[in-house]
Amino acid sequence: MAVSRRHLLKTTSAGFGSLALASLLADQGVAASGVAMPGNPMPHFPAKAKRIIFLFMKGGPSHMDSFDYKPQLQKDDDKPLPFDKPRVQFAPTGNLLGSPWKFRPYGESGIQVSELFPHVAQCVDDLCIINSMHGSNPAHGGACMKIHTGSDVFLRPSMGSWISYGLGTENENLPGFITICPTLAHGGTKNWSSAFLPASHSGTPLGIASQPSDQARVKHVQNTRLDRTSQRLQLDLMQSLNRDFLETSGPDSSLEARIKSFELAFRMQSEMPDALDLATETAATHQAYGIDSKVTEDFGRQCLMARRFVERGVRFVQVTHSNTEVQWDQHGNLRKGHEQNAAEVDKPIAGLLQDLKNRGLLEDTLVLWGGEFGRTPTCQGSGRDGRDHNPEGFTMWMAGAGVKTGIQYGETDEYGYYAVKDKVHIHDLHATILHLMGLDHLKLTYQHAGRDFRLTDVAGKVVQGILT
Repeated sequence: MAVSRRHLLKTTSAGFGSLALASLLADQGVAASGVAMPGNPMPHFPAKAKRIIFLFMKGGPSHMDSFDYKPQLQKDDDKPLPFDKPRVQFAPTGNLLGSPWKFRPYGESGIQVSELFPHVAQCVDDLCIINSMHGSNPAHGGACMKIHTGSDVFLRPSMGSWISYGLGTENENLPGFITICPTLAHGGTKNWSSAFLPASHSGTPLGIASQPSDQARVKHVQNTRLDRTSQRLQLDLMQSLNRDFLETSGPDSSLEARIKSFELAFRMQSEMPDALDLATETAATHQAYGIDSKVTEDFGRQCLMARRFVERGVRFVQVTHSNTEVQWDQHGNLRKGHEQNAAEVDKPIAGLLQDLKNRGLLEDTLVLWGGEFGRTPTCQGSGRDGRDHNPEGFTMWMAGAGVKTGIQYGETDEYGYYAVKDKVHIHDLHATILHLMGLDHLKLTYQHAGRDFRLTDVAGKVVQGILT
């Protein structure tokens, strides 16, 4: 009599013990052979980075006011731009606007940094500053989707989801992808969604951008009604019912992900409360992150949580600086807005970098900083105090595992409008990040709707010039 695969699994010691044994044996085989197998995540080659922290500055910080010094822009303040503006612009702009802030060189590298970032400037010799970023969308929604998922028009898996899918987790008691205080605007959940990848690789949000970070918690992470043994019995019954349903319904990725999420939620009770307990950190650490100051406490708390998560094996942690006003989006009130924003993040970011370095974590942790685009060197709004969106040329920086330190890579033109030298597209950035994580962006694919998809779509190249 022919026996179906489902019947065999069901009748052979309930099936799941055999599956667990097969998984363990497969993992051993993969480790020995070095060949990636479906369902057994592993790097394509030795990785320089084991984890990543993405410091996302929502709204688009101005590169020529932060890490891309333009002396010619200062000289030609209020003069017309001497070349054509992009054919597609988000809004009309006027003459050139020099930076309201002074720059000066820092560190042994002598890189010029704006007075907006005096604390991060002290870490400049640890930074790899990419001044030649460029994208394709001048609107927040499309640009946010692009920087997070590689696509500005279609629903695609986020960068964190691809990394989780490709590498798995280092800690089975915590999610592999956590996003702290994410914005619900301009794509919202799509920016940390797993899309068509298995749902277990979606980002786990802690709080939202419009709420204080001290409220960024996992709901119901502790059960005050049932002890752990009773919870285990309850969960086993529920899981057996779900699996019985799978036996009759056939493959269902949503239900399979739900089964995994229930198991993860049960295990998280033992580790998540400790990870979120910042009271165990020293007063000196709180001070270094700025948690002792009203101005910096909110973002400082997010950065400290990020460090505590990565040291516990979370693969991808995103920290978002945003609010209901899209934070860095200064079409007007540039001076007031950027000064307030920089004051909130400067000390916490420097504290994070130094803390990671002191703990030896920066050696295999990649830190990425930036927004969805930059700003125009031309003025927008009344009072000559605003800049428009600019995806044609902007700055992001990296620090940590596998990248050169104390360098500026690429250039925008003498005013900061267009990337002109060693240009780095967002697809190139994604390809490089995956490379540092030990993943070949051409091989990290997933078949959906009859074709293979990848984070970099049909483009992208690794930026070899920034790698050690």
